[in-house]
Amino acid sequence: MRLVESADVPEIPQRQDATQEGAAQDRTAQDGTAQDGGVRDGAARARGRRPIAELAALIRPSHAVKAILLVPVALIGASSPTLAEVAGVGWAVVAFVLASAAVYIGNDIADRHRDRLHPVKRDRPIAAGRVGVPAAAICCAVLVVLLGAVVARSPLSFWPVLVYLALNVAYTRALKHVPLIDVGTVAAGFVLRVLQGYEMTGDRAPAWLLITVFSMSLLLLIGKRRQELLEAGAVHRPALRGYSMELTNWLLQIASVLALVSGLMYLRDEGPFGPQHGQTAMMLSTPFALFALFRYLQLQLVDKEGGDPVRVLLRDRVMVANSMVWAAVLGVTLVLVHL
Repeated sequence: MRLVESADVPEIPQRQDATQEGAAQDRTAQDGTAQDGGVRDGAARARGRRPIAELAALIRPSHAVKAILLVPVALIGASSPTLAEVAGVGWAVVAFVLASAAVYIGNDIADRHRDRLHPVKRDRPIAAGRVGVPAAAICCAVLVVLLGAVVARSPLSFWPVLVYLALNVAYTRALKHVPLIDVGTVAAGFVLRVLQGYEMTGDRAPAWLLITVFSMSLLLLIGKRRQELLEAGAVHRPALRGYSMELTNWLLQIASVLALVSGLMYLRDEGPFGPQHGQTAMMLSTPFALFALFRYLQLQLVDKEGGDPVRVLLRDRVMVANSMVWAAVLGVTLVLVHL
């Protein structure tokens, strides 16, 4: 396997010089702390804005698509889902939307000082001072209370979302600073979303599907780490000291291959098309899957736009068009095989 290289991308050293970090900290501490000045500037920009809009930005509503797309996957494989199963999956989506929103706020509170040093994240509501820490904490508490009300309906059935919360507490406190473990922990959260959907339907989650979701999540997360190296180096995120451009290029290749193979194996062996038509679905999907991976790698290595995976997947017209045609082809095939 040949290493993907970007000749025009400067190599980022694995270890940042300690004096550079010290100089950055000294500059931050000058004139009454630059961070506080950044907070005041952010607060000034916030004048005239509605607090509700800032709180909405705080919970990152666009990221709700993760739960909306992944949790209901369990319904695709169900032969004839009942109304109770559909309702259960709907509650599972709500639970994960609330849980992820609470996690985002908790992470933003914990990372507010580092975020102020990041060229993009410094504009987040808490880091920019548009939302105070007390207000954000209250919002997070309200979300947790609402989540508790949902989970109380059937605590045993919502074990994936509870594991997700515990995993993210560990991530915020320690795991986010451990290279490689950091991306693995976040990727596990996507797998838990899929498991939650299958928990509500009572079906067994296909192994190839879980591997596909995990490897695809790793692919997107590694791309995000690569973009962070390009934009701000390792100062913003300590775990980035364990990465380099060469390493992320290799990891992108490995995750791409695993995602492609496992996804096609899922369609062939465990997908909703059955053993008789699974191979047909796999063959029809191969060009679309390859093109999706090629396009993502092009955005990463050529256009350098992998910092926000949600934006890449939902706002890149080429990626969206490929996904729509792919979904239409598989949808028509699924209808034909069940006629």
